[in-house]
Amino acid sequence: MNNFQLEALLNETLSPQLIKDYCPNGLQVEGKSEIKKIITGVTASKALIEKAVEHQADALLVHHGYFWKGESESIRGMKGDRLRTLIKHDINLLAYHLPLDIHPQLGNNAQLAQLLEIEVEGGLEGHPQSVAMYGSLRHTSSGEALAAKIAQVLHRPPLHIAPEQQDKPIKNIAWCTGGGQDYIMLAAEQGMDAFISGEVSERTTYIARELNIHYFAAGHHATERYGVKALGEWLAKNHGFEVEFIDIDNPV
Repeated sequence: MNNFQLEALLNETLSPQLIKDYCPNGLQVEGKSEIKKIITGVTASKALIEKAVEHQADALLVHHGYFWKGESESIRGMKGDRLRTLIKHDINLLAYHLPLDIHPQLGNNAQLAQLLEIEVEGGLEGHPQSVAMYGSLRHTSSGEALAAKIAQVLHRPPLHIAPEQQDKPIKNIAWCTGGGQDYIMLAAEQGMDAFISGEVSERTTYIARELNIHYFAAGHHATERYGVKALGEWLAKNHGFEVEFIDIDNPV
């Protein structure tokens, strides 16, 4: 399959045209035409690019690519170094941001729900392209037990901010992987017992306490490993690509 056919396949699967995003989704850097080996990872960092070079990959498929709204358009410094490496080694870069967060099977939110045994019930924003989701735990949990479950599954302890009613049981839960901490307000308004995101803000502490909702910051990177990994596994299983997921450590 060539690079443009791969992009078309991914676009058909992830439907990026249905959601407004902060970056271009799809083929961001054009490399060699024929694609056989793909490296997947969360972010197109220099370390991941070097791994793609080492593994002689034809394409790098990530969640966090380049050309974000508001960033400098100049190709210099860190960005220039990354792009030069990709172009020198003729490696395609494909990136899918929000479309990979929200996909109902392969997306980051869906994969996190599966790992944490959450029954998905719908989009927190009330439409199919909602970036945040809601559902319910199979069994009611304490805040401490859910924090332990998150730590076990994601291999890092979450920051748990308990509400004023610290022993409040958790059954109904909402979540948004990555930098979705401000959806906690909507989660509280809709009667959720807990909210999970990747990142946390200073204000999140007071929101959780005052709106009586458990909050868990589980790590931006840690909550977003699993969508691109699942997407790569889908490409390998259904379309015959050689795919390898490489996790570049990131404590954030």
